[in-house]
Amino acid sequence: MLIAANIVVALVALMHVYILVLEMFLWDKPAGLRVFRQTLEAATASKVLAANQGLYNGFLAAGLFWGLSLGAAGTSVKVFFLACVLVAGLYGAATTGNRRILLVQGAPAAIGLVLLLLA
Repeated sequence: MLIAANIVVALVALMHVYILVLEMFLWDKPAGLRVFRQTLEAATASKVLAANQGLYNGFLAAGLFWGLSLGAAGTSVKVFFLACVLVAGLYGAATTGNRRILLVQGAPAAIGLVLLLLA
């Protein structure tokens, strides 16, 4: 079970690296516009905010990778950062009305938390 949990943690971390790249570097490029379903005008106006948001996603990824690097001693670190990801997913879905955030961000974190707690 621990192996499955660590695989999910790694996938969540990689997903947040991908989100970092989208928000910090591709926000107003075709890939970012497509993923976030916005116009170039809206992306241009919010580019600085998106970069800041991307940086926070990088911190989440770093924390998850840190927890993985600690082995068995990193369980509490992984639980903490997965909980942060889950809360971010819940908040994002609640405040934007976009349930996709909950599925893309919150659900994998919840699965990881369950697997870690069962391990």
